[in-house]
Amino acid sequence: MSTVFPKPRIGLLALTLEFYEQLLPELRERRERWLREAVLPQLDAFADVRFDRAVFTGEGIETVVQGFEAAGLDALAVVCLTYAPSQLALPALRRTRLPILIWNTQELLRVGADFDLGKMIDNHGVHGTQDLASVLVQHGVPFEYVTSHPSEAAGLRTIRDFCAAAAAVNGLRRLRVGLLGYPFPGMGDFAVDTSHIAATLGCQWTAIPVEEYVHRAAAAPVQEVQALVAEYRRQYEVARDVSETDLEQTARAELSLRAILNERRLEAFSYQFLAFGEDERTETLPFVAASRLMAEGIGFAGEGDLMGAIGVWLLGRLQPPATFSEVFTIDFAGNAMFMSHMGEANVAMARTDRRVPLVARPQPITRTRGRQLALLASLQPGPATWFALCRGPNQRWRLLAGRMEIEDYGPLDGMCVPHFKLRAVQGDVRELLTEYALAGGPHHNAVCFGDATGRIRAAARLLGADYRELPC
Repeated sequence: MSTVFPKPRIGLLALTLEFYEQLLPELRERRERWLREAVLPQLDAFADVRFDRAVFTGEGIETVVQGFEAAGLDALAVVCLTYAPSQLALPALRRTRLPILIWNTQELLRVGADFDLGKMIDNHGVHGTQDLASVLVQHGVPFEYVTSHPSEAAGLRTIRDFCAAAAAVNGLRRLRVGLLGYPFPGMGDFAVDTSHIAATLGCQWTAIPVEEYVHRAAAAPVQEVQALVAEYRRQYEVARDVSETDLEQTARAELSLRAILNERRLEAFSYQFLAFGEDERTETLPFVAASRLMAEGIGFAGEGDLMGAIGVWLLGRLQPPATFSEVFTIDFAGNAMFMSHMGEANVAMARTDRRVPLVARPQPITRTRGRQLALLASLQPGPATWFALCRGPNQRWRLLAGRMEIEDYGPLDGMCVPHFKLRAVQGDVRELLTEYALAGGPHHNAVCFGDATGRIRAAARLLGADYRELPC
């Protein structure tokens, strides 16, 4: 059910020196061959790389960069196959809006006793990257810089993080977010000026009437409802007290929400449960739908939190899958946090050694005609990253991240909401939560598997945002 996203699309700008076209006419072809045979296969493992030929004139560089922009690529990487003078590339790189990575690399791994003039000629791009980096710094052009041999895992990991961040930030500029209802009254940590979101992150938002959700649910085709109910029974451990009517109402809610998102081309959304209860025709809440939509890469946050939904979407693009969550209780003795919410967690992240229970809340959280079902996803144990998108002083965006461990915990008997535990692996949970609060961390956050801090750090730089790794 989890969505696999396309690879980041990266343009490779390979530079050489025009002087060598007369002095060593075979050099460029030899360096291009090495690039295609030894470098591109390494990058192809995590990026869709566009490379045609090396260039050595200002006009050639401009043409290549314009082609990358016209193709809508996510970023460009610069490799100096030989020394290349910076002033030829500066105009195009200063003008482009594509994120820039300079990869200081070469064919040779070791300089030994057999080193000669030929090997030096084939491996002298380093001072070209220094020339270029220097002028970019002087002119305020942001860029990333990585020094590594193509065979080294650490360098490739940094490049991979940059590519993932560039693709995510590029997608963020086009992101459309829906708000069903209104923000929870009085919750100030995610209160945000939507024009600020549009101006800084590029996201657009749209309001969704609860009435439309109700009408679409009522009009859901019977055959589609029945097919979705059968899918629920096939995929999840349906509790004995959950009736066919409960499942049908839940299916209609999901079909309604999916139709709304599809027609409006929304990739993230939030709803406010109180708003559903204000329309007496509401059959049930879309807890199950939200949990399943997150599994497909849709960003989500509760209580009308647009900023939280964007944050879950962003983490889900940086390192999928990702889930919305919230710290509910501190486990002081276990150096951990108990994470939960009213009924939403990414079901694609549920532990794999058992079927996910599908249960009914014993009491409704707001007024609805029918009962409210939820998927009790307890997450697969292992390394994880805790993340929040928030604002610091002067409305500057801030990305918070911490390396964590999902414990082997849950689902607990008697719990009617998704839940799991995050254990701090760096420092004490008391220190972690204190620094999170002092950094402005909101009460809504996101979790993904593995260590995503490198990608989050890269995304922060591309967004011009602050980055705080917890504990600091």
